[in-house]
Amino acid sequence: MNEKFFPYFLDCYSKRIVLKSCNKYGLSEIEALRRFLSSETYRMLCDPACAMWEISSDGVFDMWECEQITGDPRNSIYIRLD
Repeated sequence: MNEKFFPYFLDCYSKRIVLKSCNKYGLSEIEALRRFLSSETYRMLCDPACAMWEISSDGVFDMWECEQITGDPRNSIYIRLD
């Protein structure tokens, strides 16, 4: 991925995840953003080695939900190996 594009990618995905969190769980934007930015899912999103731009924002949201429920974003159907 182009390094100049990476901040845009993070911003775009973060906004989508926050909006989905607000709509689905009734969280305020601040609370949704706080939860997402402090998540393992977000740390993975920030790591270019994870190549998360290959996963849709819906997939990243699923990873975040799995992390909230199970404690591990790797339980998401989007990245499980089973």
